[in-house]
Amino acid sequence: MITRASFVISSPDVMQCPKTNLPEYAFIGRSNVGKSSLINMLCHDPKLAKTSQKPGKTLLINHFFIESKNSNDKANDTWHLVDLPGYGYAQASQKQRENLRRMIERYCLLREQLCNLFVLVDSRHAPQKIDLEFMNWLGEQEIPFSIVFTKADKQGRVRLQENVEAYKKVLLETWEELPPIFVTSAEKNQGGEEIVNYIEEINASLVAE
Repeated sequence: MITRASFVISSPDVMQCPKTNLPEYAFIGRSNVGKSSLINMLCHDPKLAKTSQKPGKTLLINHFFIESKNSNDKANDTWHLVDLPGYGYAQASQKQRENLRRMIERYCLLREQLCNLFVLVDSRHAPQKIDLEFMNWLGEQEIPFSIVFTKADKQGRVRLQENVEAYKKVLLETWEELPPIFVTSAEKNQGGEEIVNYIEEINASLVAE
């Protein structure tokens, strides 16, 4: 469980991100996928990440310092949660889209502290080409990632399961195995504990190394 969360810095490029050795867990997704709401749910702070009805709000790499109590109730883990800009914002100019693409790719490829990238997907929709292309790129670059389905409360359980299975089916056409998958709802406070537990498992494995 996350016991402390505080904003650190917004950076326009990976080279200006904090110079620390803390493990990092980044969150990314298409514009308006519910990223800020999910981050606020995870951190138990509705005002931590700025939410907006207007897509394309996040244009920088935002770092948050996190303390979380591990399951063994020992010393708290400390790590960075990173809020990355959304991709696929159609109303952005070509230049802005290209700048954001370059910012995201440079962070994913060059940030050595990155332990896992959580790719957010709107659970209400069928598999989207832009999401699949991004996941395939991550796989090609051997960047560890998980899939987080958001807005699970916006449709019935059967439809939700059908959409999740559809994504799995498409991915398994080219992937030998699936990445970790989480189903969440910021409004219903669903799925956050599973994500934080997964982060704790990775942190524990880093210490073991």
